[in-house]
Amino acid sequence: MDLGFIIGMPLGFVAIIAAILVGGFPLSIFMDLVSVIITVVGSFCALMVSSSLKDVLKMPTYFGIALKEPKSNIGELIKQLVAFSEKARREGLLSLEDDVENLDDAFFKQGVRMVVDSMDPEVIKGIMYNELNQMNARHSVGIGIMDRWNSFAPAFGMIGTLYGLVGMLSSMGDPSSIGAGMSAALITTFYGAIMSNLVLAPVRDKLKLRDANDTAEKEVILEGILSIQAGENPRTIEEKLLAFVPPKDRAKIKQMGD
Repeated sequence: MDLGFIIGMPLGFVAIIAAILVGGFPLSIFMDLVSVIITVVGSFCALMVSSSLKDVLKMPTYFGIALKEPKSNIGELIKQLVAFSEKARREGLLSLEDDVENLDDAFFKQGVRMVVDSMDPEVIKGIMYNELNQMNARHSVGIGIMDRWNSFAPAFGMIGTLYGLVGMLSSMGDPSSIGAGMSAALITTFYGAIMSNLVLAPVRDKLKLRDANDTAEKEVILEGILSIQAGENPRTIEEKLLAFVPPKDRAKIKQMGD
């Protein structure tokens, strides 16, 4: 699980509640069912209008992806690719056929199979980049859903504020109700801002981060496979792939292969 997600989001809500209490305000004045309906339900309905219902119904999946901490295995991938290059250099590309079924990553497995089958490098590159682009397109669906909902929530917060102001102005004959009316009018904006900045935008950005991590791993695999097919020196391949890794982590990955 992503500890940043698990700790950060609840802590954000706790901080807001604590600030309200420290300020001496009762929590009850910040609770309004009408505002929840307008901001949360209204923005979600707009999301359904603007998106495919099938994609919107995958919302729990998107939150689950954001919640799950991905295990970065670029170091393991580099180690595996270097080992494959050493074996191919000693025994030939066909020797990798025995190792294909032991691979868990379907993208990695597909690439090695094409190399073993002696497919043209440009064909392999084209097929694997198409796979990568399709993966990015699938990821972009969830990112787009969260981004659209993030844009709708504050807007519906403003709609709720306008609704409250209309109600307040309609009762101007009773000056004692103006303060309460203004307070109620602003709560929807408050809800919309919290939804956007503490829930929706962070989840969207987590999904972008997951996509970037997956893309980096696939690019390492692609570069390594093409280098193996080209018969490059294993040390050259290792140095080439380490360029995908932050400098501070490169020594650790080199030690993994020793």
